[in-house]
This record gives sequence, structure tokens and C-alpha cells, in this order.
Amino acid sequence: MNTNSYKTIHVRPEDIERKWYVVDAEGQTLGRLCNRISTVLMGKHRPSYTPNMDCGDFVIVINADKVRLTGNKMRDKQYVTFSGYPGGQRFIAAQDLLAKHPIRLIEHAVKGMLPKSKLGRAMYKKMLTYTGAEHPHTAQKPEPFNF
Repeated sequence: MNTNSYKTIHVRPEDIERKWYVVDAEGQTLGRLCNRISTVLMGKHRPSYTPNMDCGDFVIVINADKVRLTGNKMRDKQYVTFSGYPGGQRFIAAQDLLAKHPIRLIEHAVKGMLPKSKLGRAMYKKMLTYTGAEHPHTAQKPEPFNF
């Protein structure tokens, strides 16, 4: 048996060809949607995935304001921010956050699913989120991403 045919492939930065995908969040469950988005941003959907490289694709999320949460999460789920000062801890419910800043629900969920490092921050920058059905990236010829 020839052992040379089982070599591990290591991707170089110049070999990566990035695609653009459009994801419609209308009617999608938040966690399941963000799981697939983070997989595409990391590049785990490719056979040439390399953990120490940013080999993922760009993702455009449209209709971010129409994402849904199951059960009572819309009312009960709390997002916490802390300024660092005494009394600086703030809570906001998911339905209030969706009303004020609808993009932040998806951004917060995806950011939590990416690696907590320089590499994760670089992956996060490849996600573009919009509340409406329109986006200004038609020149990149994005493909619809099918789940």
C-alpha cells in the first residue's frame, strides 16, 4: 500500500478562493441559523478546512429583523452588558433588543460560536448583516446558501 496517497492537505493563504453567500433569516430559528453561518465563516463546510487558517467564505445575512426564537425566549432571554463600573450592569430582553437593534441578535449569537482569538475576529469581519431584503453587494455575485 502506498502511504503517499494519504497525506494531509495544508491550505496556504494564496490557495483560498472565497465565495459570497446570501442567507435569508426570515422565519429561521436563531440558533440553527447562526450555527450554519459560523460554520461557513470558519470554512468547516469545505473539504480543505484547516483549523489554523481563515479559509471561510463571506456571508451576507438579510432580513435579520425577521429571525425567530422558540418558546418563551423572546420574552425571557436576557442579554447582559457591563461597563465595569459599580451599578453598570445592564439587562435587555430579546424582544426589546430585536425592536431596537435587530442586527445584534444574530451578531451576538454568531460571535459566540466563533473562536475567541485573532483568527475568530478575522472570521467575524466576513459577516455582513442587514435588516431588509436588500444589500449593496451585488457586484460580488453572491449565491444563495441552501441549508
